[in-house]
Amino acid sequence: MPRPSKRLEQLSAAIFSEMANRKREVAQTRRVYDLSIGSPDQQPERTLLEALAAAVEKPGAFGYALSEGTAAFRAEVAQWYQYRFGVELNPDGEIHSLMGSQDGLAHFALAWTDPGDLVLVPDPGYPIYAGSVHLAGATPYFMPLKAERGFLPDLAAIPQEAAKQAKFMILNYPNNPVSAVATVAFFEEVVEFARRHDIIVVHDLAYSEMAFDGYKPPSFLQAPGAKEVGIEFNSFSKSFNMAGCRIAYVVGNAEIIKPLAIVKSNVDYGVFLPVQEMAVAAMREDRLSGGRNSVSGLYQERRDVLLAELAKAGWVIEPPKATMFVWAPVPTGWTSHEFALALLEEAGVVVIPGSAFGAEGEGYVRIALVQDREVLREAAASIASSGILQRKKDA
Repeated sequence: MPRPSKRLEQLSAAIFSEMANRKREVAQTRRVYDLSIGSPDQQPERTLLEALAAAVEKPGAFGYALSEGTAAFRAEVAQWYQYRFGVELNPDGEIHSLMGSQDGLAHFALAWTDPGDLVLVPDPGYPIYAGSVHLAGATPYFMPLKAERGFLPDLAAIPQEAAKQAKFMILNYPNNPVSAVATVAFFEEVVEFARRHDIIVVHDLAYSEMAFDGYKPPSFLQAPGAKEVGIEFNSFSKSFNMAGCRIAYVVGNAEIIKPLAIVKSNVDYGVFLPVQEMAVAAMREDRLSGGRNSVSGLYQERRDVLLAELAKAGWVIEPPKATMFVWAPVPTGWTSHEFALALLEEAGVVVIPGSAFGAEGEGYVRIALVQDREVLREAAASIASSGILQRKKDA
């Protein structure tokens, strides 16, 4: 039988598969607390379920949908971006629907790169960033995200030759996995860098509505001139508990979106029409209520409970300002992989080693806040009683 494509060798599913397999083995003999994958555990609001149910009953609901999204969907995205960020968007050209933001991110490199092109990719980063580049036959140039810089890339440290070859740069704030945030001032630096080197900026804003302590993440498009050089992805998965609905969108520069739209029109159709109506209801309700049903409060409570309990056990972690993740440094003497496996096998707690997200993720694990507060307390207690945090601590 022929061999599969060599491109698959560059994809980083191995650690995720390993943790899932180990989890199944451990679960046969003890309670397991799964804090690994960022899949929301809550239902969408009742009004959104009702909007979906009503839309399913409409004539034509099960027909093909246009790839760019319905006019109503695009108009509501424009209104929501104006309400939330003060950013003006033209629904015709500057907004395009997607089957989840990963869909758009996965296809963008196909639309914009050729073999030999370079793409500036954060390290650590969400796996599809580098994965999409490999699938397109291009080459990632990894930008280290260091704690001492607030996990922001050092644009001045990018070699001139790499900047010259790069077609686009991927950014993600609030960030998965490191849960760092960025300011509009940083985005202004990015715009200047992109102009200087003729680079497209691709910003992933999937966690825009999952922030804590009154913090409101900005849009990249709020930076002056951002729409001239870039685009932004946003999603309903985390903000509205609609992960399984597979709906998101890309906004920004129409000429940058257009090649992605061409790829999309050749590989699929648009998002299921009733799901688009549900998304319209979500944005409209959020806009008109001033964010009354925001998911932020729930995840802030979970963050506070987990970090307080872990601190009692001796694991002190910097509280994240946003996302559904905690980026936690591992105790001295452990690698990320070793520590994640020990947590699973000895405490029954599943997390993802930071090395799964790139070489710069070594020394950390990612913990997902995807269980209720009592389960998080139990997970922290299990970690404490296992004695893992003290072992090798001074090695």
